[in-house]
Amino acid sequence: MGVFVFLPLVLPLTAWPVARLAEQRLHPRTATRLLAAVAGVSAVCSTLCLGLLMIVGTAQLPGNPLPDSWSDPDVRAALPYDEFAGRAAIPALLAVLVSCGAAVLRQVRVRRRVVAALGGLRPTPVAVLPDRTPYAYAVPGGPVRGGARGQGRNTRGRGRERRGHGRRKASGHGRVVVSTGMLAGLAPAERRALFAHERAHLAGRHHRHLLAVHLAARANPFLRPLRTAVSYTAERWADEEAAAEVGSRRSVARAIGKAALLAPRAPAAGLPALTGGDAGPVPRRVAALMRPAPAGRAWPPVGTAVGLAAWCAAFGATVSALSSANSAVTLFLVLRGAASPM
Repeated sequence: MGVFVFLPLVLPLTAWPVARLAEQRLHPRTATRLLAAVAGVSAVCSTLCLGLLMIVGTAQLPGNPLPDSWSDPDVRAALPYDEFAGRAAIPALLAVLVSCGAAVLRQVRVRRRVVAALGGLRPTPVAVLPDRTPYAYAVPGGPVRGGARGQGRNTRGRGRERRGHGRRKASGHGRVVVSTGMLAGLAPAERRALFAHERAHLAGRHHRHLLAVHLAARANPFLRPLRTAVSYTAERWADEEAAAEVGSRRSVARAIGKAALLAPRAPAAGLPALTGGDAGPVPRRVAALMRPAPAGRAWPPVGTAVGLAAWCAAFGATVSALSSANSAVTLFLVLRGAASPM
């Protein structure tokens, strides 16, 4: 096992340069998928290594429930700096589990609040809420079915627009929620861009990528640059899809700018939204839409700087996975050997 057990814990230090290059040079779709995958693999590997270290550390504590053979000198010899690393891993792993659990519970609470807000409305692909507060966001999953409470009715004009967008591209991946206050501040072309943007979030299942990097950042703080980068690239991905659907990059840029002025904060944290605290730097997104559409190359050439960074990220994630697997197998064999009678 040796020092390789610590490798998955420190390899995420390379996340910052990789995230910077990926979000600036890769197509947003490729960057989102690559960075989310790297973050997920790295987080799982680092958590597994903390678990291995915790086993060795817990076995050294008096009165622990583990077999006595697990505190054998041969087991401790397999881990460098076992006295410090093993015991330090115990509170570290507990902190990871508590932090990730709190994040999951927060997502569940957000989902419940959305279900309550949409209670009584028809399960259509687009829900227009009679609220003067401007907001718009995508709710993943199937159409949210509420109870018998009717929390507002759509106006005829808004209802016709909502039904038109719903018929154009009804998706079973979730629904779009928008307030009448947001629609009132946008021109018709900008409303089409808004709906296209939110539908792109649902079609691309961006909430999964966002949740993966959010939990990864909780599991290993070195992965926080990837969370920030994916929050931006997921929005850029939706921007590009919306621009392709409506046929006007300027309309999408205007919709983003107006929505940012109308609703500077996201109404439902954790849900993909056109603008808000997690929607990425709005000026950068608008500037990107003023330029030609990025090339849709799935993977950059290895001879370029961004290609080298992408391959390094993939290589680092692979090394983390192999190191974690090697450490787990080695510790298992050592523990089994220590438990076997001589």
